[in-house]
Amino acid sequence: MIVRFNIEPAGPDEFDYRVSFEGEELYADAGLGSIEACIVAATGGLGAEPVGAEIAYKGVISGTYPLATLALASSQLAEHALNTTDAIAEVTR
Repeated sequence: MIVRFNIEPAGPDEFDYRVSFEGEELYADAGLGSIEACIVAATGGLGAEPVGAEIAYKGVISGTYPLATLALASSQLAEHALNTTDAIAEVTR
């Protein structure tokens, strides 16, 4: 099972996330302080079934990662998600 972390800005320095599987929301949280905090919190809520997660920021999927990578490289994954979304926004303007 591969879940999706949908991360959205909620205001200045606030982010919300939803974890879903095949379009069905599993759980969510709001008002976190960074994209990385969302990834860490979302990873912490996963049970034993998921083997990985797609990370989507502002609707742009930056990648699919195994659980070990989510836990060990959350800072780099957050930066990658932000950079990927910014790059896509730049070329679609």
